[in-house]
Amino acid sequence: MGFVRDIMIAAYLGTGPTAEAFLVAFSLPNMFRRFFAEGAFNMAFVPMFSKKLEAKDDPHKFAQDAFVGMAFILTVFTVLGIIFMPGLVWLMASGFVDDDRFGLAVFYGRWAFPYILFISLAALLSGVLNATGRFMAAAAAPVLLNIIFVLSMLLGAYFTTPEAREADIGSALAYAVPLAGIAQLALVWFAAKRAGYPLRIARPHLTPDLKRLAIIAAPAALAGGVVQVNLLVGRQVASFFDGAVAWLSYADRLYQLPLGVVGIAIGVVLLPDLSRRLAAQDQEGGRDAFNRALELSLALTIPAAVALLVVAIPLVSVLFERGAFSADDTASTALAVMIYGLGLPAFVLQKSLQPLFFAREDTRRPFQYALVAMLVNAVIAIGLSTFIGYVAAAFATTIAGWVMVVLLWRGARGMGTASELDIRFKRRIWRICLAALAMGFVLWITSAVMTPFLFAPTLRYPALAVLISIGIASYFSIGQVLGAFQLSEFRRALKK
Repeated sequence: MGFVRDIMIAAYLGTGPTAEAFLVAFSLPNMFRRFFAEGAFNMAFVPMFSKKLEAKDDPHKFAQDAFVGMAFILTVFTVLGIIFMPGLVWLMASGFVDDDRFGLAVFYGRWAFPYILFISLAALLSGVLNATGRFMAAAAAPVLLNIIFVLSMLLGAYFTTPEAREADIGSALAYAVPLAGIAQLALVWFAAKRAGYPLRIARPHLTPDLKRLAIIAAPAALAGGVVQVNLLVGRQVASFFDGAVAWLSYADRLYQLPLGVVGIAIGVVLLPDLSRRLAAQDQEGGRDAFNRALELSLALTIPAAVALLVVAIPLVSVLFERGAFSADDTASTALAVMIYGLGLPAFVLQKSLQPLFFAREDTRRPFQYALVAMLVNAVIAIGLSTFIGYVAAAFATTIAGWVMVVLLWRGARGMGTASELDIRFKRRIWRICLAALAMGFVLWITSAVMTPFLFAPTLRYPALAVLISIGIASYFSIGQVLGAFQLSEFRRALKK
């Protein structure tokens, strides 16, 4: 559904001023959401809640107090964000100041910004559900966002004239953002209520547990802030090149698919699992959970990274090139996709390594590592933009991602048995890489043979499906023969 949404945005808005203004406006609440909810609060909240759940130490009261506290803080922050939206847009994309994109981004941003309140509360409720072993509702919530976006574009296109279509669809998307946030919050709230955690709005109280939560969350919040500064630098660099904000955004969606489906999903499951095992002094169980998470995530994302490098142009062309999205946009987006593909394994590894720290309530060292990665990102993005243009932002993101992995890996040494690599992982990882490279060669040959079909107007959709199917079949066949994995293991992992 996310791809349907992005394909429609590309078709209706392309990479023009309306598209760039909306993408910047929508990225503002998302940026702060990752800072407040996913990047900070949840990384501190989930381990504490999991331990209270394990010890039966009134986890419901702790979740209720956290919910009320977050609602109060974010309501104030939302009001301030709406008031000072011009300043936020300037911080995000100062290259917009001298043209129409700035006013549009401010208008869209004021409609979109309340999303941070709803989605952050939804993230907390998702943390409660995940810690209790319930993942379906939290995983399904983003589907509602995408459905509402798709419906808003269809309605916007239906009730407008061709001359006003781009502007009206941009406005329809902006109006849809807070509605989508309310829908996502409602879904996980009802799921949490059914699970025995009916959290409600009340007067906030600063309890000892909330004070401890704040102390643990503060470094994680700073670390999340550092990550968002990296995104901010990338947007700033892109805003000075026409179309670049949209090119990078569409490229981002392609590498975010395997990152979201595999890396983030595994990290979401791993954090409460590690927290419970470490609370129970189960070091061997923690080690097995960590190694299997690494193994599964890399077995699925290394071939995805190779595919993004080898067939980036056919992927972008078939998915996005229609309507307002031109062949030149395809070439520019595909270049960014290839660069992000180089960093995909690093982005996924971070999601498996960070729970080692957060499960121990250690949020300080990830913050320190994130500071180093931020400096690397800023130096590369700003320093290289004069020479290589907008792709400097993509290179900076990828290199900073690998720097962060190296620092996390080194920092995990000495954490005990749970953070050690086992023999099975060491034996399989090089076989996974070899199978992915062999698949890449097969894809390269096949895409060359299928080029006439991949760019034919009516045949390109089944042609891309055939190309992807060949890549999947070749990777899993070669991997099985090499002993990189057993197909039955993937079936068991999916069931779990």
